[in-house]
Amino acid sequence: MTDIPLNLFFKANMSQVRQVGLLAAGCQPWSRDVCAAGGDRFAYCATLAIYVYQLDHRYNEFKLHSIMSEHKKTITAISWCPHNPDLFASGSTDNLVIIWNVAEQKVVAKLDNTKGTPASLSWCWNADDAVAFASDRGPLFIWTISGPDSGVTVHRDAHSFLSDICIFRWHTRKKGKVVFGHIDGSLSIFQPGNKSHKHVLRPESLEGTEEEDPVTALEWDPLSTEYLLVANLHYGIRLVDSESLCCITTFNFPSAAASVQCLAWVPSAPGMFITGDSQVGVLRIWNVSRTTPVDNFKLKKTGFHCLHVLNSPPRKKLCCFLDGGVGLYNMGAKKWDFLRDLGHVETIFDCKFKPDDPNLLATASFDGTIKVWDINTLTAVHTSPGDLNCIAGATSRNGAFIWDIKKGKMAQRFNEHGKSGIFCIAWSHKDSKRIATCSGDGYCIIRTVDGKVLHKYRHPAAVFGCDWSQNNKDMIATGCEDRNVRVYYVATSSDQPLKVFSGHTEKVFHVKWSPLREGILCSGSDDGSVRVWDYTQDACVNILSGHTAPVRGLMWNTEVPYLLVSGSWDYTIKVWDTREGTCVDTVYDHGADVYDSAIEPGTPPLLCGKVSRDIKQEIEKQTGNPRVKKLRWFSECLSPPGGSDNLWNLVAVVKGQDESLLPQNYRKGIMHLKHLIKFRMSEAQELTTVKMSKFGGGIGVPTKEERLKEAAEIHLRLGQIQRYCELMVELGEWDKALSVAPGVSVKYWKKLMQRRADQLIQEDKDDVIPYCIAIGDVKKLVNFLMSRGQLKEALLVAQAACEGNLQTLHVSTPKGSWCSDDTCKEDFNELLQEACKELADWYFQEGRAVLAACCHLAVDNIERLIIDEKQ
Repeated sequence: MTDIPLNLFFKANMSQVRQVGLLAAGCQPWSRDVCAAGGDRFAYCATLAIYVYQLDHRYNEFKLHSIMSEHKKTITAISWCPHNPDLFASGSTDNLVIIWNVAEQKVVAKLDNTKGTPASLSWCWNADDAVAFASDRGPLFIWTISGPDSGVTVHRDAHSFLSDICIFRWHTRKKGKVVFGHIDGSLSIFQPGNKSHKHVLRPESLEGTEEEDPVTALEWDPLSTEYLLVANLHYGIRLVDSESLCCITTFNFPSAAASVQCLAWVPSAPGMFITGDSQVGVLRIWNVSRTTPVDNFKLKKTGFHCLHVLNSPPRKKLCCFLDGGVGLYNMGAKKWDFLRDLGHVETIFDCKFKPDDPNLLATASFDGTIKVWDINTLTAVHTSPGDLNCIAGATSRNGAFIWDIKKGKMAQRFNEHGKSGIFCIAWSHKDSKRIATCSGDGYCIIRTVDGKVLHKYRHPAAVFGCDWSQNNKDMIATGCEDRNVRVYYVATSSDQPLKVFSGHTEKVFHVKWSPLREGILCSGSDDGSVRVWDYTQDACVNILSGHTAPVRGLMWNTEVPYLLVSGSWDYTIKVWDTREGTCVDTVYDHGADVYDSAIEPGTPPLLCGKVSRDIKQEIEKQTGNPRVKKLRWFSECLSPPGGSDNLWNLVAVVKGQDESLLPQNYRKGIMHLKHLIKFRMSEAQELTTVKMSKFGGGIGVPTKEERLKEAAEIHLRLGQIQRYCELMVELGEWDKALSVAPGVSVKYWKKLMQRRADQLIQEDKDDVIPYCIAIGDVKKLVNFLMSRGQLKEALLVAQAACEGNLQTLHVSTPKGSWCSDDTCKEDFNELLQEACKELADWYFQEGRAVLAACCHLAVDNIERLIIDEKQ
């Protein structure tokens, strides 16, 4: 599978295969314009495919809408049409530009032979049906797709540049205005009717030198016709004036190590823009009025590669990361609304189900990574349960290795092939201590897992495939570039093959032994055919013809002895009946080359393999008529991935099984209603009490704050409002706690307000004032203001209370525990007198006796005035 998604298929019957899951590829990290948005859709491109997601308004979530996979070589840029949300354009290294209709999921126009790779591409804002593209040093080509002027023209001025083009942007308001960013750090600006400016506004640090500092991002200010944001790889970000050709502002990062490769304006907030750090996943919010960030959010450990602000829905940022991750971050809620993480960004060459757990699938990719997936949730996992926790892998130049998933590190490395690429690695089905590798150096090497070499089988050319027999632990087959299939017997000391099968007219890439028919194996070749060989007869017993390109993936059905699945570079998967050599089904769901396939043990019909034998043995052990157990065994065998365990757990609950006997994964699925509240409450409690060490470390591990937030949300949905409030207080999110506290009681809300007021008083913050006023705690507020020397403000608050403007909040309390209105007024009057006395004393100490007297006179305190005069 190239790039490209990993498709999971289920054999529904003899003549039909349907897709049951798709592991989407990640976003490629090398080209610049790899994500785009239009209306309620967004798209990103992997190497050879473009993934389009659309907002499902019913559930308010983005779902995969379509996969566009017409390009045969690496996609270089995509651009959404600003005039029509159904159209977007894409370019690729095979000198091809394509116009797509998303709604109809089809190509509407195609331009071949673009006279150079369209490295940068954009719809023209001054024309409804024109796309511009450029490569290297130009020129800028403009392709008018339809109408009387259809065809390709060259921009009158944008050509013959002195430095390669990195990126270009049309102005969204100024018709025909366009800016180019170059590798040397300069800009070129063109506007109809104005003088052209080539290679201007280089960073000051580069003036007078020949050093390069590539322009990594360019964006016109949506509210201005002159202003432009520019990011250079090393120099940072500048706001420049394209008319006067001067730098208005240079923005400063908190660290000199921070660098930016992407930025975007926020249309809903004038003067606001965002950037993504290229080293770590820090999203920074800026305003042109200041040179430092307004705010920072660390979203991931890996750096940003691309950024886009969605207009619908608002406040969401489309983020693409260097590890292939793609997400929609909601700035208002400060959370991910969508996150497609850890997808492969390059060709997937191999995939294998875990032998003892068919819910786990390992994939190996040209991006240099191995990933383990849970096919029920279609997410990558970092550890796997069970006793088998090692994966064997191989590289194109650094040998083979064994990766211990549980420990997350290399357990062993093998370098016998030197720097030659290894095309296949195979762990023995019958003897887990033996591993085989085959390489471009012409050798198939058999070794033990501790590194001891047992055999080095020399071939006349590169060896592309090898496979251990599942019926004879000492027999292995190889496929070679010399078009032959060889069978070796590793129990002998001889390095010569027992059999050599000839017949293919091009190189043999893969070989596979049948797991059910001893001595039967198949081979796939670049000649487009699959041949079935019988080792016992020393003959080819069938030729399967139908693929129109090299065959790469081969897999026998684990239950039906005559069914074989093949995958090809013709983008198809075929299911064969090897008895007659007929193709019983063809799957077209892949959009690019199919390299490998894996069948989950236990999915096919017509049972006669290991799974069916195990079921038969279990049935024979049973006494009576265990109808439910039989149904479960056959259901789990024949059902597609996901949901079967959940179904039978619910059946057990309905039949009265003790909840303590339910498996741990029961809580992760759909629970019976009698367990829903109880188990969710238990989950929330665990999130708040479990020690952090249990979660370990690494990407994706929840922080303490994230766990508390999740627990709080669960409590809120369970109607446990007070627990929600207390967790929000612990997280410092007082406003959220106070907003729902009245749902507990007014008394609880007041206590929470008082706690918040006490905290703010300790922090000596003015924010305490509205809290005290809201709950009518006049005394606390007056004392706070007097303690800060704000005596006039204290006097003002006390007088307002005396006049009845500040009411003490009355709540239901035990009889006699709350003061009457008359008593409250007396208390307020005392506060007023005290505040007035404090102010008078302050004036008196300052030597301003007249003003001190005025304070007493203002509150009709003649007696105190006389005392002060005598003093």
